[in-house]
Amino acid sequence: MLKSFADIFRVPELQKRVLFTLAIIVAYRIGAMIPVPGVNAEAVKSLFAAQSNGLLGFLDMFSGGALNRMSIFALGIMPYINASIILSLLQGAHVIPYLDKLSKEGEQGRKKLTQITRYGTLIIGTVQSIGLTMALSKMPTPSGMPIALDPSMSWIIMTVLTLVTGTALIMWLGEQVSEKGIGNGISLIIFAGIIERLPSAVIGVIKLVQLEELSILLALFLVVLVLAVLIAVVWVETAQRRIPVHYAKRMVGRKMYGGQSSFLPIKVDQSGVIAVIFSVSLLSAPLTIAQFAPNLTVFGFPLAQTISNWFSHGSIVYSLIYALLVIFFCYFYNSISFNPKDLAENMKKSGGFIPGIRPGEPTSTHIQKILERVTLGGALFVACIAVLPDYMRNVLSAPFFFGGTSLLIVVGVSLDTIGQIESHLIMRHYEGFMKEGRIKGRWFHVR
Repeated sequence: MLKSFADIFRVPELQKRVLFTLAIIVAYRIGAMIPVPGVNAEAVKSLFAAQSNGLLGFLDMFSGGALNRMSIFALGIMPYINASIILSLLQGAHVIPYLDKLSKEGEQGRKKLTQITRYGTLIIGTVQSIGLTMALSKMPTPSGMPIALDPSMSWIIMTVLTLVTGTALIMWLGEQVSEKGIGNGISLIIFAGIIERLPSAVIGVIKLVQLEELSILLALFLVVLVLAVLIAVVWVETAQRRIPVHYAKRMVGRKMYGGQSSFLPIKVDQSGVIAVIFSVSLLSAPLTIAQFAPNLTVFGFPLAQTISNWFSHGSIVYSLIYALLVIFFCYFYNSISFNPKDLAENMKKSGGFIPGIRPGEPTSTHIQKILERVTLGGALFVACIAVLPDYMRNVLSAPFFFGGTSLLIVVGVSLDTIGQIESHLIMRHYEGFMKEGRIKGRWFHVR
């Protein structure tokens, strides 16, 4: 495997792509360290220290720590993801015929959809930045210090413009990685933000053991549990249900074609971390309202307080809704990315058939049934992994820093990126990372 990593730098094009990707990630991490002018860093730090396991701490994970520094990248990539969710939902529900038309126009249609997503990102980013800026200018902190040193209108306008520009820059950086680098740019940006927290998490556990606030046995149990979850996630992310497909023999001119056997691979977790990211984005909306407007009431009903109680991390209601959203988005993603009818029709045209199943509609129905059963198993697994950290914190009172969403993203992005690197190596007659077989990346993407 070490030899395969060394081979990366023997292929000029691949070396250029890898170094370009690393340079973009470094640039992103530098931007995440640059604070917005006029913000009291100590006040922000005390606020996030008090809510590290709450909504702000959870959203901070997706911003790579930029939110708790109130940096120019504080909004992270969430506006882009939210815009992608809205566009995907509109396409899946067939609400706007124009979007359906664009999705069928190939490369040109994809470019137009990407452009629409960019405009949506700017709109959502503007709304979120205004809400975040106004809330932080009035939000009390545990230390009693104000977050905004001078909450004037000029500071609010400057902060909003800075945050929106930062989001646009992150979006551009991600697209540059996808085009000129290796891997999916948006996913790698989220990946870099999570990995950045790893050293501090490990140091935190070690300090807890030294202070005897965490027993050595419990710490070892957490290490074993994280490794077990990691192995399970890798296994599920690479697992496939293979449907056998046979091709009938046919004469074309003087040559005989077909007569071969193949298989149709259906991944157990087709959506990967996209379902988790979409679920987090939707859950963050009511929680954001409750966080930034704690006194919000509707006809005398304390709406903000009720949402805070029901949707607080670790509560039964929150975990249940989170799990149901993950399952829903797993099925939703498959419905827009996998069409059994088109697959059966293409198989019929090429002379392919599933043994024991008639071509056409019966084949489509058979594939749909298998897809639904396989998706259910993958969706339930992802939902269980997603709510695991809250369970560990509440039941065992243990600091389970890495698990659930973090592990799903880290494993998924790693498999995808290594899979693309391996494809480049094999295409140029180099060995892959494994002597037998190949690493099966998931090739997920956010539009």
